[in-house]
Amino acid sequence: MGAIVVTGVPGVGKTTVMNAAAEAKKLKIVVFGTVMFEIASKAHKVKSRDEMRKLPPETQKQVQRQAAREIAYLGDVIVDTHCTVRTPKGYLPGLPAWVLESLKPSVIVLVEAEPTEIFGRRARDATRERDTENVQDIARHQELNRAAAMAYATLTGATVKVVFNHDNRVQEAIQQILPVVQ
Repeated sequence: MGAIVVTGVPGVGKTTVMNAAAEAKKLKIVVFGTVMFEIASKAHKVKSRDEMRKLPPETQKQVQRQAAREIAYLGDVIVDTHCTVRTPKGYLPGLPAWVLESLKPSVIVLVEAEPTEIFGRRARDATRERDTENVQDIARHQELNRAAAMAYATLTGATVKVVFNHDNRVQEAIQQILPVVQ
C-alpha cells in the first residue's frame, strides 16, 4: 500500500475524517506533528506543537527529517500532516523531498472545505493557539496546498485525492476517503 498522506489546512477537519476512515479499515494513524513535537520538545525545549512553527526554518527541517525517518520504519500507515506550514518567515513545505523519500506515499489526500467554514471552526476551537488568518488567507493557504500536493505527486508518482469536508457533512467526507485507504 505505501504511506497514505492526509493533509489539509488547520481547522479543515482532516483528523476527524481520517480517524473514522482508519477505524473502518483498521489502519494505524501517525500524526507527523506529534512525532515532530516529541523530537522538538526533547532537543529544542519546545512546549507546544504550535510553538514549533516559530523555530528557525533550519531547525524545523532537521526535526522533519528525523520524524520522517521514524515514521518510515512503521510501514504502511496513514500519516496526518500538512502540505504547507505557515511560519513567521513564510510557508514551509510540509513534505519536502527528504520527507517524501522516506515516506514513499502512494496517495496524497487533500481535505478541503470552504474558507468560511474553516474560519468558523478555528474560532470555535479553544484547544489550539493558532495564528489569526482571515478567510482570504485561508483560501490562499488552500491554493498553496493544492499546488504543493501536485508537486509532491510529481516527485513520487502518488495520486492526489481531494476530499471535501463541509460543515455537518463529515459522513460524506468519510465516504470519499474510504476507497483510497482500501
